[in-house]
Amino acid sequence: MNPYILGFLFILVGAICGGSFGLPSKFVKKDTPWEVLWGPFFFFVAILIPCVVAPLVVKDLGGVYRAAETASPGTIITILIFGLLWGLGSMTLGKAFAFIGLSLAYALNYGAQIVTGSIVPMAIDRPGDMLKTHGLIVIAGVVICVIGVIITGRAAILKERGAKDDPTDADSDAKSSKMLIGLIIGVASGILCGCWAVASIYTKPVNTAAAGNPDWAISWASTALILWGGSVSACGYCVWELTKNKTWGKLKGPGIGKVLMLALVMAILHDAAVLFFGLGWINLGAFGVSVGYASFMSFAIIVGNIHGFRTGEWKGASPQSVKLIIVGITVLVLGVCILATGNSMAG
Repeated sequence: MNPYILGFLFILVGAICGGSFGLPSKFVKKDTPWEVLWGPFFFFVAILIPCVVAPLVVKDLGGVYRAAETASPGTIITILIFGLLWGLGSMTLGKAFAFIGLSLAYALNYGAQIVTGSIVPMAIDRPGDMLKTHGLIVIAGVVICVIGVIITGRAAILKERGAKDDPTDADSDAKSSKMLIGLIIGVASGILCGCWAVASIYTKPVNTAAAGNPDWAISWASTALILWGGSVSACGYCVWELTKNKTWGKLKGPGIGKVLMLALVMAILHDAAVLFFGLGWINLGAFGVSVGYASFMSFAIIVGNIHGFRTGEWKGASPQSVKLIIVGITVLVLGVCILATGNSMAG
């Protein structure tokens, strides 16, 4: 098969996984505490899977890390720290799903993540590029993404305002407050999740030390570090919630088998998105930045919103709010494409 077609298919599969990993959370019982589902999810995604996969696919993983640290002292701890911040973002994304649903959470998270993941690495690693043609195009793409985030947020406000005007909805004020908190959490989660991209600019010593492995395997040496850093914050928060809410007993109560299975499916989808994106990037070669990144982020946003609409999150919403969320998603996709064009020019 043509490598470009194969690469695009990998990107598509990865985006479907990335835009779907939150969907199983819809199928737990409503009285299931948040931490009972997301605690096992973070254990699977940030500890179990990388501990199994990374040593299997990367030759002499420990030797790779020792060589990287010898060549550039502080590399490992720096990656772990930004991984910890990414873990905070993933944890707050899980909260956003609970507050505002898949549709808005995906749009806000990916929109804010694109902004952080594009501007911050450039400002740290290549500040002089920001005033060059490709840097200005990237900034233009980021600005459009910010506009997309604002539009989607406005759609959410209109949606809740419609519910507030509904005389049959006695809890409309509480829902409006919950929506506002969810919007803030959704944007914050994206900013923190963007620290994955920031961590990536410090992975060169690890990638160099892992040379000799297949390209997709090399990426797992760095990916595992970011995930392990994230496990400290994400799993730590869930442990705190389980203790504070005295819900440890729920992890061995009736129905926990289904909850654990859903958490495992979510984790597999999450890490599969990382794997397939890497495979797609490699096969697209010179088009990896311009086509791969734009396709992945655009498809993931669209898939996440399709799930949101399919599961009834916008049922009963005003036509104006529905139109606005569609416009917001379209603007986000446009911003991603412009941003990717600037990145490809830099490459």
